[in-house]
Amino acid sequence: MLYSAVRMNKPNFLLTCKSFTVSFLQQGRTVGSSSASAKAKRDLSSILPRSVPKATATIKNRILFTNRNNKNIVKRTMSSSGGGDFRAWRVEETEDGGFVGSEQILSHCADDIDENKGKRVLIKVTHSSLNYKDALSASGNKGVTRKFPHTPGIDAAGTIVGDPNSNYNASALVTGYDLGMNTDGGFGEFIRVPPEWIVTPNPFASGDETDHEAAAKTSMVYGTAGLTAGLSVQKLLATGKADPSDGKVLVTGATGGVGSIAVEILAKIGFDVVALTGKREETDKLMELGASEVVGREALEPTKKPMLRPLYAHAIDTVGGSPLAEILKQIKHGGSVTACGNVAGMALETNVLPFILRGVQLLGVDSVEISLEEKQSVWEKLSGEWRCFKSEAFAKEIGRDGLDESLKCMLEGNASGKVVLVHRLTADSSTSHSKL
Repeated sequence: MLYSAVRMNKPNFLLTCKSFTVSFLQQGRTVGSSSASAKAKRDLSSILPRSVPKATATIKNRILFTNRNNKNIVKRTMSSSGGGDFRAWRVEETEDGGFVGSEQILSHCADDIDENKGKRVLIKVTHSSLNYKDALSASGNKGVTRKFPHTPGIDAAGTIVGDPNSNYNASALVTGYDLGMNTDGGFGEFIRVPPEWIVTPNPFASGDETDHEAAAKTSMVYGTAGLTAGLSVQKLLATGKADPSDGKVLVTGATGGVGSIAVEILAKIGFDVVALTGKREETDKLMELGASEVVGREALEPTKKPMLRPLYAHAIDTVGGSPLAEILKQIKHGGSVTACGNVAGMALETNVLPFILRGVQLLGVDSVEISLEEKQSVWEKLSGEWRCFKSEAFAKEIGRDGLDESLKCMLEGNASGKVVLVHRLTADSSTSHSKL
C-alpha cells in the first residue's frame, strides 16, 4: 500500500481503493510516505504518520475518512473508479450525541456498479425540496435515518449522467422510497439510486434538453408534498362519494407543502375549501390559492364528546394527532377523511361512533412505497389538469447555505409554503456548521 501526506491548513483526505493509494493532505507540505502490501480490509490507523490526524477505515468500494476535530471539509470516494468532486450538505453525529449539518466535498465515480446493491443510476441533482421528514433526519431522528453521516433530501430532480441502460441526459425526478432517509439524498449535487425509483422524463419537461433545469425546479415545488396532496385528492375521488355538491372540504396544515397544494387542487376542480391554519397572517394567501374560508386551530380543540355537529363533507388531514380525532367527529354522513401526516402527534384517540353511525371513512395516504406507476399517474395530473400555478409562484428558493434556518423553522412549526433547494444558488465559501 502506498500513501503520502502533505500539510495544508485544513485536513483533507482522498482514497482511491483499487489502486490502494491514500493521500492525506494537511497544511501545505509533505509529512511522509510509505508503501506496504495489505489485504483489502485493513485498519489504516497503525501506518499513519503521527502528524496526520488519526483515522480508521476498512478498504472497500465505499470509504469514509473523517477527522472528528475538524469537520469543515471531508472528501470521500463513493466508488473505486473515475469521477469528480461535488458538494453536499451532510449531517454528522457529534461525540456528545448532538447532530451537526455542514457543507462537505465528496467524490463520485462514473461507473454504475455497487457491489452490495447492484445497478444504480447516477443523477446530477440541480434541485431538491424541503420536507418535514428532512428536518427529522437532519435533527438525528433515528426513526427516519439510522446511520450518520448522512445527506438528507427525500426529493431530487436533475439529469441522468450515468445509467446502465444508457439513458443519458434524460431529465429525472426521484421522490420517496429510501431517498434521503438511509440513502444519500437530494441535498447533495449527485445521487445514485435504483432505476425503479426514477420518474423519467420529468413530467414537467417539454422534451427540450435545455429545459431540464426549469422542469427540475417546477417539479420540486411539488416534490413529495405535492405528490402526497395529489394522492390525497385522488383517494377522496376514488371513493365515488366525493363531489363538489357535497359541501365543504376541510384541509388542515393549509400553509404547509401538502396542505397548500391540496387547497389549490380542490379549488381548481370545484370544491368549496375550508383551510385550517395556525398562521392567520397567511389568510390572504390561502384565499388566493382558492380557499373560501380560513379557520384557526381552535376549530379543532379537543373535546370529550364522541361526535359533534357535522360541518364538513370531507377532509384532507396533514397533521394527525388530536386534530384528526376531532375532524372525524365533524364529518357528514358518508364522508371521507384522508390522513398523511403526524406533525401533531402519532397517537389517534377516537371512538367508533363516526364510523358506525355516519359511515365515515378514514383513508391512509402513503407516497413513499407506492409503485412507480401510481406515482407517474399523479405526476401526470400535477403537470396537467391539476397544475398549481399559484403555488409555483409562492415557492421560495434557497441555496444549501439556507438549509439550517429553513429546517429549524420546520421543526419549530414556523414553515409556510414550499421551499425549493437550488444547488447553484449556494455560495462557494459555505462550509457552515450548525446544531439542529
